[in-house]
Amino acid sequence: MKKTKLTLKDVALQLGVSTATISNAFNRPDQLSASKREEILSQCKKIGYSGPNKAAQILRKGKSNIVALVLADSISYMVSDPVASTFIKGVSGALQKEGKHLLLYPGDSKSILDVVDFVDGFICYGAPRNAMLVDELAVTPKPIVTVDFDIDDKPSINIDNEEAAFEVADHALNEGDNLAIFGLRLIDSPSTCRIYDNPLIGVESSISHRRLDGYLRAAKAKNVNVSRERIWHLPESERSFARQAAKELLTSSPRPNVVLCMSDIIALELLHLALDMGIKVPEELRITGFDGIEESQRTRPTLTTVCQSSAAKGENAALVLLQAVSGKTILPFEMRRGETV
Repeated sequence: MKKTKLTLKDVALQLGVSTATISNAFNRPDQLSASKREEILSQCKKIGYSGPNKAAQILRKGKSNIVALVLADSISYMVSDPVASTFIKGVSGALQKEGKHLLLYPGDSKSILDVVDFVDGFICYGAPRNAMLVDELAVTPKPIVTVDFDIDDKPSINIDNEEAAFEVADHALNEGDNLAIFGLRLIDSPSTCRIYDNPLIGVESSISHRRLDGYLRAAKAKNVNVSRERIWHLPESERSFARQAAKELLTSSPRPNVVLCMSDIIALELLHLALDMGIKVPEELRITGFDGIEESQRTRPTLTTVCQSSAAKGENAALVLLQAVSGKTILPFEMRRGETV
């Protein structure tokens, strides 16, 4: 038989006290003596009452102490990515210090309206796969901070992706090089492929396009030509997609001698496959990554990459939200000169 949920009035009647006494025991302990509060809580536990309805409290007070972290993609994919998981740890740690709770919300969800009434604000990490969420976030009355992309006048946390990409590409390239680029989410395709003449997506907002801009600017400065058939689109920074692109590139003729990769995960998969095929790195193939994950320095040869602190990004995003800081925050990056260039 289905149990009827106890109301505050039901509990007060059973315990022979006022509804205010029950409410104080759960929400305002300073209004009762320690012994009286303990007695009330103990009796409530026995009858299966866990306190006033939290959802009703949130709607009444307009505050939940919960912050929603809207991810770029599904939760399962994002928590398995070392960059995203480090960012999540940074956000979680900063919120916990302030007595706040974190709600992970997937970027492939249909709408933020499911949770908007129950959270105090939003941190949006990367442009969500469902672009409709961006439209909803742009007009929500709740505080919002974006990370790795911008929404109009909302505060944001970024690094200078174009300049970072330019610096690492400028270091890797020499005049006359045969260049290829492994990009992320450059076109609307679920598969690894070259971009050819396909229309680019998210050109104005995507950090992938800022990195592409930096790579192409460095190539132009070194008089290195790169055609669209030498630019690969990978739908995710995931090893299986990277391996598919790497196999195609390493068996192409003529084979590129420099590959600029938009993540360390992609670069490391390319590096491992090249070494397995007996290709000398960096003598025959130079490779750069982006992010500075720990694995990039444990591999041999070590990876030349752009290092950014994902944990610091997360901490900054949480503090900007909680402190209602406005404007755009640009965090520093560092180019790490490894052994793949």
